[in-house]
Amino acid sequence: MFVEKIKIIVADSHFLSRKGLVVLLNENADFVLLAQSTSTSDLVSQSKLYKPDLIIIDYTSVNFSLEGLQEIVRKYPKAKLLAVTELQSNEIISKGLKIGVTSHLLKDCDQDEIVEAIYKTAKGEKFMCGKIANAVLNEKTVNTAEYSCQGMNISDREMEIITLIAEGYSNKEVADKLFLSTHTVTTHRKNIMNKLGVNNTAGLVLFAVRENLVSPNHFLFSSNN
Repeated sequence: MFVEKIKIIVADSHFLSRKGLVVLLNENADFVLLAQSTSTSDLVSQSKLYKPDLIIIDYTSVNFSLEGLQEIVRKYPKAKLLAVTELQSNEIISKGLKIGVTSHLLKDCDQDEIVEAIYKTAKGEKFMCGKIANAVLNEKTVNTAEYSCQGMNISDREMEIITLIAEGYSNKEVADKLFLSTHTVTTHRKNIMNKLGVNNTAGLVLFAVRENLVSPNHFLFSSNN
């Protein structure tokens, strides 16, 4: 998958959670564990020293915060962020995503899903636990009994299509803009809706707004059809 190894820092104040990730990383020859951080200040200094490709972080654990997350994003914008947290409110998850978290999992996700999320996130692709995505889309507190934890990977091409659809373009117009066939766009659209668990354009628009793909002002000030 990768020619170069993925350089990673694990940032979590919880001993068992941190050590579990360390064991997982050490079992994979594609991953290089650079350091373990137990606070935002540790993470700032270690990121400056090691320049990681990826930071796996529980920004809700003790000695970390959303404010600290902003500092990391500001100082080290090239480092991708994979959040692995306990259950959180929709508000906290949404803030994390808006600040700069690339991907988000829950701590009860299995090993294969975490490994896949690491590969995807390191390449800059978004990867969300199904519970996280559905909670954000439906403005709910995450409930483990309600949604599957199956991983959700939205490709760059799919993000382009979501953005154009949210901006009001038809399938044919999207196809023309991206030099694709209308059939291909229709297929992508169905796959995207299945991944997101939505069944109409409004759901795609909501996702696009929450991911900052389009501005809410686009809808407030656009002319009525």
